[in-house]
Amino acid sequence: MSYGFDCDISRDGSSSLKYDARQSMFARPDVIPLWVADMDFAAPPAVTKALVARAKHPIYGYTLYPDSLIESLQNWLQLRHNWAVKRDWVVMCPGVVPSLNAAVMAFTKPGDAVIVQPPVYFPFFSAATQTGRKLLENPLRLDGGRYTIDFDHLEQCAKQASLLLLCSPHNPVGRVWEKQELERLLQIAKKYNLIIFSDEIHADLVFPENKHYSLATLDESSAHVVTAVAPSKTFNIPGLNLSTLIIPNKENHALITQVFNTMHVSASNPFSIVAFEAAYREGEAWLEELLVYLRDTRDCVEEYLVNNLPEIKLIKSEGTYLLWLDCRALKMTDAQLKHFFIHQAGVGLSPGTLFGQEGSGFMRVNIAAPRNIVLAALERVRTAI
Repeated sequence: MSYGFDCDISRDGSSSLKYDARQSMFARPDVIPLWVADMDFAAPPAVTKALVARAKHPIYGYTLYPDSLIESLQNWLQLRHNWAVKRDWVVMCPGVVPSLNAAVMAFTKPGDAVIVQPPVYFPFFSAATQTGRKLLENPLRLDGGRYTIDFDHLEQCAKQASLLLLCSPHNPVGRVWEKQELERLLQIAKKYNLIIFSDEIHADLVFPENKHYSLATLDESSAHVVTAVAPSKTFNIPGLNLSTLIIPNKENHALITQVFNTMHVSASNPFSIVAFEAAYREGEAWLEELLVYLRDTRDCVEEYLVNNLPEIKLIKSEGTYLLWLDCRALKMTDAQLKHFFIHQAGVGLSPGTLFGQEGSGFMRVNIAAPRNIVLAALERVRTAI
């Protein structure tokens, strides 16, 4: 079955941040927007069907989390990641970013150090800095075109910190961490009593030649890992704002639940609940086709750059639909680079410096769009150069 990933669906006028904010974001309304991390693909048909069916019931009141919702999550994690999750490990949350902040407040005190690994998704920084914590950076190392963790430096950071915010798979550099890398992280966590918040929101978006390991499945003690998962990136439903924390340790579970209770934040929503369940129950065939499409688009981008834009190097992505472009050979400052892509090429990307100073000279591109649009954006860049 084809799910029509080549179909160009207009999002103009749908209050889409990606499209309807182009004028305010880029000061021109005609850029090809390949920045914010949602997809220009229709969600799985089962999701739309479930939403329509729920909308037909004309009362949209306060909503419980049904047992079937948790069962759909458990079945998915068992099927895709060989992870047997118990019901009492699960905390439903209004998105991964609020969960990041809740974890910082639950497991650290003002003035405590929180470790991040730039270049990394920018809310990781603000989760620490906006809550009065000290930011400790353990920058990733770019070795031979592939990012790795500087474990020796991480161990020095761990002596001063109580929480590490891990992005796995990594946004924006596209790394899917290998089992031995994750095991070494856990060794450090155990040695220094470090809690790792593992953001695994991209866990299902891993290319066939790579394998994602959920960090918690490698933690025998279950004391060091809090995991964030969601169907939002996988099935293109991020606007519905429903995610999950999985916390096997009872003390850690109680601490983070207390934070959410204090804020009186509820993720309960009649539409997000039915979409969440439908995606996990019936979305696998859609996802399998999507992964092939994204892999082929990634490879097309790589080939195009080699043949037409050798000044821009692709950091080969192992997962996610976000590509990390090394533009340093263009010899532009970051301000010039941003201006070039927007005002000369007419392409809206995410500047690398959003992800930390280590992103200087880089740009992030979202390839989750019909392939002809991605290639048209690359052609605009080639013409501008």
